[in-house]
Amino acid sequence: MKILHTSDWHLGHVLYGHDRTDEQQNMLDQMVEIVEEQKPDVFLLCGDVFHTSQPSNAIQTTLSEALVSIHKANPEMVIVMTAGNHDSGTKHEIFRTPWRALNVYAIGQLEKENIDEHIVEVPGKGYVVAIPYINERNLPEGFFQQLLDKTAAMNTEGLPVVMTAHTTVKGCDFSGHDQGTEYVVGGIDSIDLEQLGEGYDYLALGHIHHGQFIHSGKHNVRYSGTPLPISFDETFSHSVSMVEIDKHGETPTVTEIEINNPRPLVTLPSEGLASWETAKELLNKFPDDIPAYIRLNVEIDDFLPVEAQAEATSLVKEKQCHVCHINAKRKTIDQTEAKVLTVQEFQAEQPIEIAKQYANYEGISFDEEMTDMFNEIVNLVNNDARDDK
Repeated sequence: MKILHTSDWHLGHVLYGHDRTDEQQNMLDQMVEIVEEQKPDVFLLCGDVFHTSQPSNAIQTTLSEALVSIHKANPEMVIVMTAGNHDSGTKHEIFRTPWRALNVYAIGQLEKENIDEHIVEVPGKGYVVAIPYINERNLPEGFFQQLLDKTAAMNTEGLPVVMTAHTTVKGCDFSGHDQGTEYVVGGIDSIDLEQLGEGYDYLALGHIHHGQFIHSGKHNVRYSGTPLPISFDETFSHSVSMVEIDKHGETPTVTEIEINNPRPLVTLPSEGLASWETAKELLNKFPDDIPAYIRLNVEIDDFLPVEAQAEATSLVKEKQCHVCHINAKRKTIDQTEAKVLTVQEFQAEQPIEIAKQYANYEGISFDEEMTDMFNEIVNLVNNDARDDK
């Protein structure tokens, strides 16, 4: 069985006010070309199809037209599209029945009573156990294994078994995700790989934007990553994964096919911070004929000049790039002197003092205006607490 594994399209994503429809359409056109060339048996789209749960009519039309084109590129191919945490599971399934005419299986919600809906048979090729994003609180214990056991009973010919999931697996590289930790990435708690059961030949994951294998001892668990960068911190390559499995129990062969981005996300300088004057020089030297989105990483003493954004926009007026964001950070201070508090000391400390210590640690000047604002908020909180009593 040959599988094209992709996820996290985030259709409708807007970057600092810049519409990305053209880039996303270019990406979808590349998907069609890959299907025409590779002729996979299965096309897996593992969640976060849209960037929001309320996509515009235009964005929904873009997806519909893309799926029709992908189907026409290889009519015998089965398309399995599951919902992610950015998608609306219910809306995902509105056109579930008519989609079947084009070999599209849209799976948006957990089917506890009829689990067969999660098992898609690819005639003569294998099985796809398709599971959308599920909040852990709503996940029945042993649900993944239950599905895999039922698939095993159906799989009398020893055909390949592929399972999908949209979640955070412990040990993944979550670089590029804002405020990600080893415990939570993108609002989804991390889980142990063992919780996803045993019996699949390939586990096709969505949610993490960095394409990668997760250590399983079998080289068969993978995030395909997003085909287009969603943030400037996604400095890695973006691709889809082409997976081939000969028979059940064998290790899959995986090939990455890179997706070309016609308007890349570029950070100046590429590493570290620059002064505002140096950042303007780098921007001025950026080639005129390269379409790109630009982020400037700037180190400042206090605040950026009021006219900074206007200056940056003026410098690229005759260029094909856009300045999206000026990421200004105050000069760092020596953090070795930061005070470490015991639990008892922390509880005894006044909130304003803790706030000042944190500001000092982050290199922020906690001036008189900030002090007044903080005290005002503390008073409001205390008044609300008294009213509740």
